[in-house]
Amino acid sequence: MDLRYTKQQESFRKEIRKWFKSNVPKEKLLSFDTKEGFEQHRNWEKKLSEGRWTAITWPKIYGGRDCDLIEWLIFEEEYYLANSPGRVNQNGIFLLGPTLIEYGTDEQKERFLPEMISGKEIWSQAWSEPNAGSDLAALQCKAIRKGDKYIINGQKTWSSRASFADWAFGLFRSDPNSNRHQGLSFLLFPLNAEGITIRPISQLDGEQGFAEIFFENAEVPVENLVGNEGDGWSITMATAGFERGLMLRSPARFQLTARKLVNLYLNKEKNASSGIREKVIQCCLDAEAYALNTYWTACKLIHGGKIGFEASTNKIFWSELDSEMHELAISLLEAEGSLGINDQISSEAVEWIKGFLFSLAGPIYAGTNEIQRNIIAERILGLPK
Repeated sequence: MDLRYTKQQESFRKEIRKWFKSNVPKEKLLSFDTKEGFEQHRNWEKKLSEGRWTAITWPKIYGGRDCDLIEWLIFEEEYYLANSPGRVNQNGIFLLGPTLIEYGTDEQKERFLPEMISGKEIWSQAWSEPNAGSDLAALQCKAIRKGDKYIINGQKTWSSRASFADWAFGLFRSDPNSNRHQGLSFLLFPLNAEGITIRPISQLDGEQGFAEIFFENAEVPVENLVGNEGDGWSITMATAGFERGLMLRSPARFQLTARKLVNLYLNKEKNASSGIREKVIQCCLDAEAYALNTYWTACKLIHGGKIGFEASTNKIFWSELDSEMHELAISLLEAEGSLGINDQISSEAVEWIKGFLFSLAGPIYAGTNEIQRNIIAERILGLPK
């Protein structure tokens, strides 16, 4: 792997930096886990779309730029350096979009991708159920075909963005007599459809980033089936690969957090407990190591390789690194870090506390780290069950 950027890549970086300098909002947007903040972030997605920055790795025919993964990593570095807003449509852009490009029909691509990339339709992920979280194959929510429609009954939970989103993609049991990975289908459905009830779930910070979805004879047209009926598990695993692998959590996110952690340490160094300096340094090294590993993986993919079960190692690494950095920050903040979010603490402390609370979910979402370790043990190391 050549660690030097080409002239074309350096020019691309300058183009990105120039656009962000002119277009990133001067005032910080409200959280997209609030109704008002959600719409603010939808408008940001629209602004990105106007500059053709929403999904740069997508084909040009769908509104992308046909960029390779190295260019995407450069884009992400500049995105975070510019303190750009979070991506409210990440479920659509980074997970469903690539899935539709690979498995969707021409009609599905024409219908959904333009609305997705423009920010007009924001997507939720609807996989988990009350008794089927990390063990997703245990799901029971049924979608039974009746003529040209699927009739859905059951419940989904921990559906990210569902409180305010427009559409969702989910995995359902289309063969009521099937078990585990068999008889599952991947469906797209509008969240305002008759027979669908949304019940928001409050997070630790009180905001509503997730929701339960209840289905009572909800009807979804057959043309919203992605792939073939019964092939839902393999399609979902492809989507999960995008989630655990490169696209959902770029290294730039953790490099920025590491830099902020260093600045916090330098401001709090006098009162820092023994050994914390070495931990901060290790976090910085880990963030850079993750970045280099991601560049290596991107080069492998560009040259025809594939991401396999090693996506599980990526997921464990970035989620535990994120937790470690935020735990160190809370420790450095001392009293401010233990008071919770209120008007008496600094804006910097508020951001670290919010980040800490979110980091607690990292080892759980996208497949718990316990499950990822099982995958590594069985599929990579060949250990017995």
